[in-house]
Amino acid sequence: MSRLAAMTAEIETGRLRPAPPAAAAAPRPSPPVRETLAAVGHAETVRRRRLLSPLTRRILLLNALAIAIPVVGLLYLDAYRNSLIESELKSLRIEGELFAGALGSSGVTGDLGEEELGPEFTRKTVRRLVEASKNRARVFLPDGSLTADSYRLMGPGGQVQIEILPPIQTGDRLSQLATDLYDWVVGLLPRGRKLPVYREAAEQHASDYPEVAEALTGEVAEQVRDDGDGGLVLSVAVPVQRYRQVLGALLLSADGDTIDQAVRTIRLDVLKVFGIALAVTTLLSLYLAGTIVRPIVKLAESADRVRHGHRRQTTIPDFSRRGDEIGNLSGALRDMTDALWQRMDAIERFAADVAHEIKNPLTSLRSAVETVARIDDPGQQRRLMSIILDDVQRLDRLISDISNASRLDAELSRAEIDPIDLGQLLAALTDSYDATAAPDSPRLRLEVAEHHRLVVAGIGGRLAQVFRNLIDNALSFSPPDGEIRIKVRREGDTIRTIVSDQGPGIPPDKVTAIFDRFYSERPAGEKFGTHSGLGLSISKQIVEAHGGQIVAENRTDDSGRITGARFIVTLPLA
Repeated sequence: MSRLAAMTAEIETGRLRPAPPAAAAAPRPSPPVRETLAAVGHAETVRRRRLLSPLTRRILLLNALAIAIPVVGLLYLDAYRNSLIESELKSLRIEGELFAGALGSSGVTGDLGEEELGPEFTRKTVRRLVEASKNRARVFLPDGSLTADSYRLMGPGGQVQIEILPPIQTGDRLSQLATDLYDWVVGLLPRGRKLPVYREAAEQHASDYPEVAEALTGEVAEQVRDDGDGGLVLSVAVPVQRYRQVLGALLLSADGDTIDQAVRTIRLDVLKVFGIALAVTTLLSLYLAGTIVRPIVKLAESADRVRHGHRRQTTIPDFSRRGDEIGNLSGALRDMTDALWQRMDAIERFAADVAHEIKNPLTSLRSAVETVARIDDPGQQRRLMSIILDDVQRLDRLISDISNASRLDAELSRAEIDPIDLGQLLAALTDSYDATAAPDSPRLRLEVAEHHRLVVAGIGGRLAQVFRNLIDNALSFSPPDGEIRIKVRREGDTIRTIVSDQGPGIPPDKVTAIFDRFYSERPAGEKFGTHSGLGLSISKQIVEAHGGQIVAENRTDDSGRITGARFIVTLPLA
């Protein structure tokens, strides 16, 4: 600007008309605040409406199934029920053999070889014998006819049928509901082998009962039937014999109420234990779900507020003290949010720096254009056109460097990571510089610790760009007869590369600032605007993306005098 100002002072006696201010960039439209708050409120309302979250329901369901499956197996109780049936049949068989022996010894009439059971005596004996056992007893003659039945009495008008009435229901409505529920659940359980249905004809005959027909041949037989209502009818047929002569068959039958009651008791005990276990499991599941779901809901709500909000007051809850995966998720979300804010800050700073850097050449260019249009001197017009050309070239370099810097992050995130031998990379760079160096250019001297493994994981092209920037920077500051030393060696788990020059060094208060964007500290006499000030900033960005570090310092002699600058690049060993 000093060159243009001097020329303008020579041409004009008055002040140049100030350039109109640059139009402010129109802000990118953002969602209205009311719509944003409505969206957040709707999301929170939806979450509050749910009594149980889907994840809580899944935890409850899985834990309930875990205890329900073995409980269903216990409720089945088929083996236990069969053992009770076997025990009841064995008891009926013993009772029937005793009764048949009593009938065969005392209820027989007729001569030897022509004995038969006396009908009246048999009826009385049967009724007397079954009074204690409460089982039903029937006696069939060899011809198959029924001669005695403990459930039928001979009255004045004929036979009287005895029917056992069900017990009186004394329970309340809740108990009846529980009973009905139990019957419904039991009805859903798979049943064992299918049993024949018990049917009783008005005129009973031995052929109606296979076990009686077998008993009339002299064998003891038993049968289990379904009473048609889900209950059991157990029967045992025992031959009535005298001197091995079969005089009839005694059929003892009993219902399965005792068995059903025993199974029912066991099932109710199992259901009680299941109810207690289910209640405890539900409470523990709700506690477990709470420790998982509530933090996740809070994290999701905070993420929504961060996404829809416009300020940084909203923070992600910190659950890192939990020491579990949710704590790790909380920490990761917090780090991600911080990284996003830092990235947004970096973008804002970058945009501000770009606007500032572009504004200077644009202002100079605008002033030169306005001035050249108001003068007629060809010499002065040529000088102004030279300034315009310099400003255009400066803008072109600046825009190219800005474009490369803006694409750097995306390229670093997409590029393939390969093993890079820094010794070979620097040797190739120094060879290319030596091949194109002028006779009076500074000399490059490479020192590589060959007995060390110098391989890093990274992007070869970008790492080469870093060292090219450092070497170009050293070449621009070194005297013609100077020497640039490049040393590469391994230190622990890192590889340390030092690029040293013999230039004037770095101003002590600018050792850190030289890595800032658009900062440029150039040698005396170098034409202004030939560098954008992005080289070292890009180099730092590349090195840090590779997990390394780059620092700058001055070289000094024994007296403390600055003898040059030194750039140190530290990268992790692959």
